[in-house]
Amino acid sequence: MLVDNAVNGDSRVQKIARSAADAGWHVTLLGRSPDRHSHEWMLGAAQVRLLPLASLLGTRRHQFRRAWLRGPLGYPPNGVGEVRTQQMKGWQADLAARRAELKLEMLAGTASFLDRKRLGAETRLSNTAQRWVQFRRKQASRAEKARKRLDGPWDRFYTWFWAKVMGDRAWRRLEPALWDWELAFGKTIDKLKPDLIHAHDFRMIGVGARAALRARGAGRDVKLIWDAHEFLPGIRPRRDDERWMPAHVAHEREYARYADAVITVSSGLADLLQETHRLPEIPSVILNAPSKLDSRTQTGVSLPNVRDLCAVDPATPLLVYSGAAAPQRGLATIVEALPQLPTAHAAFIVNAPDGSYLRGLVKRAAELGVQDRLHVLPYVEHWQVVSFLSAADVGIIPIHHWPNHEIALITKFFEYSHARLPIVVSDMRTMSEMVRHTGQGEIFKAEDVQDLVRAVAAVLADPQRYRAAYETPGLLDSWTWEAQAEILDGLYTKLLPGRPPRRNPEEVSVAQRELVASERTGGALE
Repeated sequence: MLVDNAVNGDSRVQKIARSAADAGWHVTLLGRSPDRHSHEWMLGAAQVRLLPLASLLGTRRHQFRRAWLRGPLGYPPNGVGEVRTQQMKGWQADLAARRAELKLEMLAGTASFLDRKRLGAETRLSNTAQRWVQFRRKQASRAEKARKRLDGPWDRFYTWFWAKVMGDRAWRRLEPALWDWELAFGKTIDKLKPDLIHAHDFRMIGVGARAALRARGAGRDVKLIWDAHEFLPGIRPRRDDERWMPAHVAHEREYARYADAVITVSSGLADLLQETHRLPEIPSVILNAPSKLDSRTQTGVSLPNVRDLCAVDPATPLLVYSGAAAPQRGLATIVEALPQLPTAHAAFIVNAPDGSYLRGLVKRAAELGVQDRLHVLPYVEHWQVVSFLSAADVGIIPIHHWPNHEIALITKFFEYSHARLPIVVSDMRTMSEMVRHTGQGEIFKAEDVQDLVRAVAAVLADPQRYRAAYETPGLLDSWTWEAQAEILDGLYTKLLPGRPPRRNPEEVSVAQRELVASERTGGALE
């Protein structure tokens, strides 16, 4: 199994690896190390190995050359600027010591007039030299930042030219950093000699496909599953790089055809993938739903919940957002709404509680006078999320209109549902249709503060009306990870009939409880 992250925090990847191992498959999950060292641990019965990634090929050749037009007086990008800066600091330190020495001589009456003049002149010279070095470093830094941007007319022409000349192979010119993943993972995959490769998302499809091709060329029949987490053309693009999106789309298109099976996260995305890549079969849908076993069932221990950590009494309305923190996730809309919801508190359970984006939101909350009603908390273990959230009153999904947001029931939708929270969701197509169908919440216009206030107020006025939707027979049962794991195991078995040896269901259930209780490597996602 291949993934382009450090596994921690990716609940979908963790659950797939554990479920496959619990079903009897021998699972090795390869991910990216957060540092220069390899790491290994067990995730249930699955082995996790994080491999170092040397991110070298993402540096373009022009970044090694001096920027004569953008920074003619700047230092070349060879480290000399850093050396000169240190030299200036050393000179200044020496002068400070000499000034102290001269002061002592003056007190003793032994300092000469010439020594004082010489030291003064050298101090002025060093200050001038230091300002010159700083100027050259600033000019070099500005030029370096500008050259990292790939969003100019030349970059658009470069992208167009290589796409015309090389077609889907153009990513080799446009985004050579994709080779770094091959160089980090390829040899390890070959040594493992897998029977099946499960490649997660758009970076790993190339790594997995090439490994499968090498194995097939050596006479081994290796199956490849591509797990598409999102619709690549529909994600928020990098605004400073004209090459990034065309390169990754071409890379995905080149290797998607080698997959023996494709799975994804929603039926809408399945339709898009089949149409885009002309897949012979529509991809199987495996929802990133929570397990039936919440943390209290799994551990037998009562754990703190979001209300406890926020120190909010049971009578005070508590709104929650759980997931990644980014502008397109719409957290700013919640902050702007708080002044008009004077009794409510809001809790953000996010991946980067100390990040610049959250600091900006906290600052804005202070400007609005609601900082004491905004609580920022870190992720909890993915198996704790449902229980953790269940003490809140409303789950909010305020995401903005992006193609990927329109087509999926995202992770937090299922987590809120299993926590039996009324949901207030922005008017994304798939989620709003589901909320209308089930009656489990209210819909508001994305980025519209007043409409969010209206929706939250409606839910708080009669929360039991919305919670009653969860009593619908079979609704939550279909949104469980156990149901998704059966789909996954069926797909594996279809590709590799007769394997693996099956395990006793009771044994699996006991193992899940014991292993999840001791697991401390997960995290909420999205």
